[in-house]
Amino acid sequence: MSVMDSEAGPGSAQRRREQRGWCWYDWANSVFPTSVTTVFLSLYLTSVATAAAKADVARNGLGACAGDNSLVHCDISLLGLTFPAGSLWGYLLSVATVVQVVVLPITGAIADRTQNKRLMLAVFAFGGAATTGLLALVAGQNWQLGVVLFIVANICYGASIVVYYSFLPEIADADERDRVSTRGWAIGYLGGGTALALHLVIYLGHDSVGLSESAAVRLIFFSSGIWWAVFTLLPLTALRRHQAPEGGEKGAAAVTAGFKQLLHTLREARHFPLTLAFLGAYWIYTDGISTVSQVSAQYGSLELKLPQDSLIVTLLIVQFIAFVGGVLHGVLARRIGAKKTILVSLAFWLLVLVAAYFVQAGQQMQFYGLAVGIGLVLGGTNALSRSLFSQMIPPGREAEYFSLYEVGERSTSWLGPLVFAGVGQATGSFRLAIISLVIFFAVGLVLVALVPVRRAIEAVGNRAPELL
Repeated sequence: MSVMDSEAGPGSAQRRREQRGWCWYDWANSVFPTSVTTVFLSLYLTSVATAAAKADVARNGLGACAGDNSLVHCDISLLGLTFPAGSLWGYLLSVATVVQVVVLPITGAIADRTQNKRLMLAVFAFGGAATTGLLALVAGQNWQLGVVLFIVANICYGASIVVYYSFLPEIADADERDRVSTRGWAIGYLGGGTALALHLVIYLGHDSVGLSESAAVRLIFFSSGIWWAVFTLLPLTALRRHQAPEGGEKGAAAVTAGFKQLLHTLREARHFPLTLAFLGAYWIYTDGISTVSQVSAQYGSLELKLPQDSLIVTLLIVQFIAFVGGVLHGVLARRIGAKKTILVSLAFWLLVLVAAYFVQAGQQMQFYGLAVGIGLVLGGTNALSRSLFSQMIPPGREAEYFSLYEVGERSTSWLGPLVFAGVGQATGSFRLAIISLVIFFAVGLVLVALVPVRRAIEAVGNRAPELL
């Protein structure tokens, strides 16, 4: 049954069931970037690596590893390279991103070639969940195990997102897509916030139940894997195959065919310059969005001198307000169209950054208000970008183009933090650093405004929605 079934009848009922199930994968996977990557793993893995470095110094009597700057002076080694334990997380994120850039495009090509999207979603989701749960084994000094498990989990997370996104054009027609995408993104932030709140209860109350801090964090990793796996069952029971495979390849032959398909797609993409123009604009402003998310805690701590508990409260505010923001973006898109709503959202981002510049040091309530502003546009901007881009993809090439969408996002994600750090270093002020990020949103707003979205959609052979 096609996604273009009429609103009445079994086809419509099946489509709505798939849409509801599809949204739950946003809820399922959000625990990985929120609880695992953003909050707990970075500090925990660094502490394990530092403990290993101190033990190595004690055994060999070489090097320096003491005092307040132990993270700076405790060196660890991996594959013949030596670096401070405090630098491990930054290097690990960089390596994991590079690996994704290599893996995701071929993942998308194989998904489109074989049309085994439901199976591939299951493999990557359960693989990511399993390796996340296995992070509970990282203890004592075995930080190398944590490195391997995180890289595998991160690959599985990115690959599952590519396959997951590619379902959107198949389960929702042109006029439904904004609503479905914003609903999924909103549910994802609600899920991430709920999981994080539960995990903070475990972490902050570990003494009362007789757990050490390390045991509490490892329990959080294990429960995160369970969360991801259990809630993945909901989309898997609802989603189904919508297109016939292009070839009958299996195993290694499917990989080879996937590479050929990817080369074909890259050549084909040049014939759709308007799609690529929107993609380029998205890469710019999403870099701004991710940078604000990454540096907001640092800004609050170093520039505004706020305590750690205030930063935790802020993170929870952003997660739960992002649910409201995602819903509101969907409502606004139904009134004025996705493109206009994205432009409004980017303009609001500019106001948020200006407000961040004027937040006074030590003023928690002002910072909480800033968190509300970020939450209102954090999820909705990306959700509508996802749905609008899905309109500009040639039919049957959804996973391949969404792999480019994800790869580009990760490939440019270094620029915003570089600007923030560079301006902060040059001026000695994180206020000037935070306001410097307006360039990403201003340029993105102008570029999106210049893209003739309706022409871009029609150029790939799709029907444009009534409102854009």
